[in-house]
Amino acid sequence: MAPRAPRSRHWQWLLILPAVAPLLTPFANRIEPVLLGVPFFFWYQFACALFAIVVISAVHLATRDGGHD
Repeated sequence: MAPRAPRSRHWQWLLILPAVAPLLTPFANRIEPVLLGVPFFFWYQFACALFAIVVISAVHLATRDGGHD
């Protein structure tokens, strides 16, 4: 069986986004807009966690080997 070409590692640069997004506190340090009675800062942090799940999952799927030898 012919060896497979290595997958691109450029996808891993996307992992910077979920690491930086929660650190943008000057942007997130406010109360308005309120979503379902929750101040912006709190739902922004929750949205960052969901964003991290999506990005990490996408990078994993894009860079996995498939487990075949």
